[in-house]
Amino acid sequence: ERFVCFDTETTGLAGGVGTKAFMIGTAQWRDGALVTRQLYLTALRGEAAMLSAFAGALPDDAILVSYNGRSYDVPLLKGRYRIHRQQHPFEERDHVDLLHPTRRAYRGVWENCRLATIERNVLGVVRDDDLPGAQAPAAWLAFLRGQESDSLGRVLTHNRIDVQSLASLLRHFSDSPCVGAAPV
Repeated sequence: ERFVCFDTETTGLAGGVGTKAFMIGTAQWRDGALVTRQLYLTALRGEAAMLSAFAGALPDDAILVSYNGRSYDVPLLKGRYRIHRQQHPFEERDHVDLLHPTRRAYRGVWENCRLATIERNVLGVVRDDDLPGAQAPAAWLAFLRGQESDSLGRVLTHNRIDVQSLASLLRHFSDSPCVGAAPV
């Protein structure tokens, strides 16, 4: 229950000051059930509140779990916390980035180690009508402009499956006999 899987949906992949996380999803085991939680911006001015809610919901002893989070999600979020003059929740918590053990285990087995590839081949997750990540920023902006919300629903589904897959992948590696061979 200490493991908190998290993933962001952002306004772009370039990073930098102009890139915002408009959605943060989490998945955590509680009393034997996987509980997901998604925070997303319904207005640009809500970013500070979303960041505060994410940090505030993390248990003090949480171990964060991500997929490429050390290189992308965490640096992006640290920057957003800094802009809002808030303390980020990353320094005092351990962090398991599942991309690295996944690469050790599956590099060269399939065409790549993208989460969607690992979901399909390792976890048996097949996404129906998944909104490609590149379309997520446009879907969110359309929602903010009041143009339509169906695509934002698809972004929410995409993010929920991402964090659920992280929990499944963590379980996969914890059940694997070779986990103790190299640090995760």
